Amino acid sequence: MAGVDAGNTAWVLLSAALVLLMTPALGFFYGGLVRRKNLANTIMACFATVALVSVQWVLWGYSLAFGPDRMGLIGGLEWLGLNGVGLEPNPDYAETIPHQAFMIFQGMFAIITPALIIGAVVERMRFGALLLFIILWTTLVYDPIAHWVWASGGWLSDLGALDFAGGTVVHINSGVAALAAALVLGRRLGYGNTSMEPSNVTYVVLGAVLLWFGWFGFNAGSALSAGMQATAAFVTTNTAASAAALAWMVMSWLHRGRASIIGTASGAIAGLVAITPAAGFVNVLGALAIGLGAGVICYLAVMLRSRLRIDDSLDVWGIHGIGGTWGAIATGIFADPAVGGAAGALYGNAAQIPIQLVAVAVTWAYSFTATLAILKLLDKIVGLRVTPREEMIGLDLTQHAETAYS
Repeated sequence: MAGVDAGNTAWVLLSAALVLLMTPALGFFYGGLVRRKNLANTIMACFATVALVSVQWVLWGYSLAFGPDRMGLIGGLEWLGLNGVGLEPNPDYAETIPHQAFMIFQGMFAIITPALIIGAVVERMRFGALLLFIILWTTLVYDPIAHWVWASGGWLSDLGALDFAGGTVVHINSGVAALAAALVLGRRLGYGNTSMEPSNVTYVVLGAVLLWFGWFGFNAGSALSAGMQATAAFVTTNTAASAAALAWMVMSWLHRGRASIIGTASGAIAGLVAITPAAGFVNVLGALAIGLGAGVICYLAVMLRSRLRIDDSLDVWGIHGIGGTWGAIATGIFADPAVGGAAGALYGNAAQIPIQLVAVAVTWAYSFTATLAILKLLDKIVGLRVTPREEMIGLDLTQHAETAYS
């Protein structure tokens, strides 16, 4: 077909598959961190999100996020059921790949974003209520913010906000929503008094490695072509993840007198989060600075959350919310025009920082407020939390009548 580049198409489709892998990988990462009696439920929650959001995306989600613009705030309904989203390229989004290739790549981002929130509500949220929350949140929170930042005509896009692969849309959005969810659901029974040690450190590391692997599709795939910017994003992604893993490991060593396995894996994730908005805009030294900053800042955020006794069970806010915030601001500092064409403060464009701050602030405000409203509504209608007896038995048995281990 004229205008379709086979190499670019292959790269985007491969990247979409890599991003899809990230949500089951997240299930392993989260599953290893919860107690044994909730491991299967946690993995199931991530797996079910893949199926649920995939259907939502093709029916109405893609149209709301990327459809013809309505006042910079939301997409129209012209593309419901992928009507008009065919195999020819769409010049507004990707001129060298089929429109459906762009659609499915973006769909994988829509899948993993609500899945990240699961880490804040594990071990105490009813499975049915979780599914209702995910479908409402994706429609009312993710789709509008994706439109603001990435869609043709989105108001933050027109403002000049830089978000290469999802610092605001994915990570701040999910991290702030996770904080709201943790506050609404309250602490787990026995929080602070009962041992809540991770059930499987091997699963945590396996999940982190698979997430790191998939993140190359997440970030480098966002170039939408197999070229120089994809290469730059690939290299900066690996550099930031490595730097953050080392920084978190050192922080843990200095603070607790030991190098934590789980902490080092969490540090790598923090670095991946922070480089996401910047990956195709910064050079390698910028990525190194972003990664080191993420390892330190996110470690301190997790310590703060613990001191405040907020039961964001798996530290989604500290890693994704704060890591995404640091990464979005750092993009305005370190963006190198030789890499992605956009200049940050270090390259003579100090005005980029306030633009980034606007994007960060509105994402924080909208995501937190809308998430609170959705959860409060669902709690009144169906109830969010399992009974104390179900929580003590564990969600594997009470929600699924299955266990992770016989």
